[in-house]
Amino acid sequence: MTSAMLGSDISEAEVTNVSRQGFWLLLGEEELFVPFKDFPWFAEAPIGKLTHVELPQPHHLYWPELDVDLDVESIRNPAAFPLVAHS
Repeated sequence: MTSAMLGSDISEAEVTNVSRQGFWLLLGEEELFVPFKDFPWFAEAPIGKLTHVELPQPHHLYWPELDVDLDVESIRNPAAFPLVAHS
């Protein structure tokens, strides 16, 4: 069984680059910048956990090793989604 067959019904999401300010996320043909100032829970994440991102639905991202769920629109327009942290 080839890797193309595994999960072939799941859309792709890929972290393409990481900088001190944030990281770039490729969703199909759209590339989005995810700034750490708006998404602080990623700032100290190890690269291996940061790059393990899933797109289970077209507008939903999930980082299973970080237990972070995000709506894609929150990256496109972070001002519309105030940061809410639960302790």
